[in-house]
Amino acid sequence: MKWPANITIKEVGPRDGLQNEKVFISTEDKIAWINQLSSSGLNHIEITSFVNPKWIPALSDAVAVSTGITRQPGVTYTALVPNERGLARAFEANIDEAAVFMSASETHNLKNINKSIRDTFPVLSDLVQKTLAAGKSSRGYVSTVFGCPYEGNVDIDAVIRVSETLFEMGIGELSLGDTIGVATPKQVQEVLQVLLKRFPAEKLAMHFHDTRGTALANILASLEMGITTFDSSVGGLGGCPYAPGAAGNVATDDLLYMVHGMGIHTGVDQEKILAASRYIQGKIGKALPSKSFQAASSQSGCKI
Repeated sequence: MKWPANITIKEVGPRDGLQNEKVFISTEDKIAWINQLSSSGLNHIEITSFVNPKWIPALSDAVAVSTGITRQPGVTYTALVPNERGLARAFEANIDEAAVFMSASETHNLKNINKSIRDTFPVLSDLVQKTLAAGKSSRGYVSTVFGCPYEGNVDIDAVIRVSETLFEMGIGELSLGDTIGVATPKQVQEVLQVLLKRFPAEKLAMHFHDTRGTALANILASLEMGITTFDSSVGGLGGCPYAPGAAGNVATDDLLYMVHGMGIHTGVDQEKILAASRYIQGKIGKALPSKSFQAASSQSGCKI
């Protein structure tokens, strides 16, 4: 197997990682953590979400965090935006990229966004157009691509429809989400075989949750299909408030250990990521699920 020489890792820990945590991480600690990530070699960090604080109180300080970090040249700082009010706050905070999101399954979309898929399309189209008009880039997320916590299997035609519509809006990249961590390598390749006939590999990213321990295997399957962009979260933090039982994202620590061992370049300093994991573990007060972080902590005698 010929592996790619390089891949891109998009860190989603400060947003997707923290949104489900019951312990509120102070604004100062979030800023310090993101600053650590900014100096690790990552070139894309999703730092927060401009959703209504009532729904995601863990990220209620989105503007303060976004304006308080030390921005590094060459790093894109992105945030999730659900509506026009959220986009206005994101512009106020000078976010580089606005990410819009929806689901491939109707029930999860209703639970997550409180709208049908049909009614979500015009809202997101308006957000994308305003983002592009402001000279910023726009990214799209499709949740429940490989399975829905409410509907079970998701028809590939539903995934195609949502993906095509988001690209028609003008997004630059689409992240395909295994929201509840049910995907297997065979399923990943079957889905990508269909989607890659319609969209170029360089426009797609994979977003795997590790609920059943298959995230790294699914990344290998994606690499075999030509995908080279992956979302991950430091320490394996994460989960979805509207996907009961979903575990965290694939850990950035584990992903780096695997691909660096395969001779694949990322530009990310593995030791700095482990240090960032150690920092945030101390703040949330519980052990992180990352296997490589656990191993490194055991060897160094690190305690929670």
